[in-house]
Amino acid sequence: MTVVREPVWDDAPRSRTQGVVRHLTEFLSSLGWTARIMAESVAAFPSVLCRRTGRADLVRQLYVTGIRTLPVITIVSLFIGMILALQVGLELRRFNQEIYLGAAVMISLVREMGPFACGMCLAACVGSAIAAELGTMKVNDEVAALEIMSISPIRFLAAPRMLALVVMAPILAFYCCIVGAMGGGLVGVTQLGVDFQQYMSSAMSIVDCKDLYVGLLKALLFGLTIGAVSVGEGFATTLGATGVGRSTQRSVIASFLLILMFGYMVTRACYR
Repeated sequence: MTVVREPVWDDAPRSRTQGVVRHLTEFLSSLGWTARIMAESVAAFPSVLCRRTGRADLVRQLYVTGIRTLPVITIVSLFIGMILALQVGLELRRFNQEIYLGAAVMISLVREMGPFACGMCLAACVGSAIAAELGTMKVNDEVAALEIMSISPIRFLAAPRMLALVVMAPILAFYCCIVGAMGGGLVGVTQLGVDFQQYMSSAMSIVDCKDLYVGLLKALLFGLTIGAVSVGEGFATTLGATGVGRSTQRSVIASFLLILMFGYMVTRACYR
């Protein structure tokens, strides 16, 4: 796949209709470009695992994706659990049903909020960095140099980053659920008068295997989406430093919107 490409449009639209058609065509073109990059990156996953240099690059990307984002993910998931526990607990107190606080917090985290928080953090911390890094390489002709040497940028640059996101997203989402549950228990014990053992018993009794599988599926889909969008925007960067900033901004915005839409669609498909 040739990554280096020239901008398609070089003249201003002559009418509003032409402008709408042009924007729609550019959107569909970008969608197809991103889907193609995602498909070729997924097809290159075995080559990453088979090559020693590919495995070394994958380990570096796993460290960047997983370890370096842990502080942000920990703080975000902790406060999400605390906020859920406080808001739900205040309403449950009105009906003297505080014993169900753990169940309400845990089911919200496992089904939706854990994967959602993980996806948002990865899009902001990792996806933006991937788009900026690859965009800088693109405008500095480093990607073109790889193609001149007959080295596939998809296999060499995109596949390890996407594979790291696919691997780490479910793990980090599970970690978000654990930390969020601890944060909710902290609020329940200190501010709502709920016994911690009772809180954890209620939390563990409500969640079944389906909830866990759906949450991990969402996280995996979010990781793949973030990787595809970030790599696609990075490889599509033009116009120098200004283009790098725009690509980074578009990657984060598109990732956020797709996370919301895919989260709803998976929930609607799995819970009817």
